[in-house]
Amino acid sequence: MADKPKVLLLGEIEHAHEAWASLADIAHVLRPRARNRADFIAECQSGSLDGVVAAYRTFASARVTGRIDGALLDALPSSFRFLCHNGAGYDQIDITACTRHNVRVSNTPTAVDDATADTAIWLLLGALRGFPAAVASLRARGARRTGPDGRPLPLGRDPRGKVLGILGMGGIGRNLAAKARALGMRIRYHNRSPLSGGGGGGGGGGGGGRAGDDAATAEYVDFETLLRESDVLSLNLPLNPSTRHIISTPQFAIMKPGIVIVNTARGAVMDEAALVEALNSGRVASVGLDVYENEPHIHPGLLANPNVLLLPHVGTWTLETETKMEEWAIDNVRMAVTKGKLKSIVPEQKAMQCEESGQANL
Repeated sequence: MADKPKVLLLGEIEHAHEAWASLADIAHVLRPRARNRADFIAECQSGSLDGVVAAYRTFASARVTGRIDGALLDALPSSFRFLCHNGAGYDQIDITACTRHNVRVSNTPTAVDDATADTAIWLLLGALRGFPAAVASLRARGARRTGPDGRPLPLGRDPRGKVLGILGMGGIGRNLAAKARALGMRIRYHNRSPLSGGGGGGGGGGGGGRAGDDAATAEYVDFETLLRESDVLSLNLPLNPSTRHIISTPQFAIMKPGIVIVNTARGAVMDEAALVEALNSGRVASVGLDVYENEPHIHPGLLANPNVLLLPHVGTWTLETETKMEEWAIDNVRMAVTKGKLKSIVPEQKAMQCEESGQANL
């Protein structure tokens, strides 16, 4: 056992127990005793975690470690080189600090695509059709299509023929595009760059190249065109310093009056206070949200608005997807300790991908 590389478990394995148990053949697994950040840092500094090469972490493990930042990385043993995160989003991790400490980070990108896109479709249809107000009416007044004032509920809108603008055309965005096309929606998107095989940068006025993809064929447009001409806008981009509040008051002002917005990415990519104002003014007709800027807190203006469809961050909350995510993260741990590289290193660190083979006890 002493000859095996050491792996740190931060969080719990809920489903993929067999896959995790198989690591015992190639690694010695340690669990921290600490239950808060200060104690975890002290435990690292005590030497009890010396020799740890890689860590498997969950979103919930932040309750113990706090944010993975420079201070935490300073305390971890010098042997630590791989952080295998269970989740597509990794905003709890300071990637710049990890790069500076020569720690490579992985996530579980494609494992979440289907479930998250399914959730986005559900939110899209519910918000477009006005289902939140209908459900509230039913609970308060029985099966009547009337609001609190006795007037008929506003008519919903069909998805067919509507322009779906996707901000962030990664795996989830492409999966969503394929499903939305089956509803008869026209797909446009904006990325930092067009999908491979697409045309040019996509100028104003809706012009731009077309990009071929296994999931969908979508039109690439610039950011302002996406905002100005979308009937429905879906946010599918990661949260980082450049995307925080990428949708706020100036962006709402550009949007088509009556736009519907869906967010299954991270809450803070949209300014919640500005969103409430846009909803109250009617600039935004309705929204479907699975994520919030200050989770678990939800802006009171969202809770009070009958045109808001809310879920408690359950986009990947299926047995199949949660299991797939765990297995993916475990595969990253296995590859880290056997090959010295990661199955799905985060995009910011592509240049760091280790090409060495053999054990990763660097």
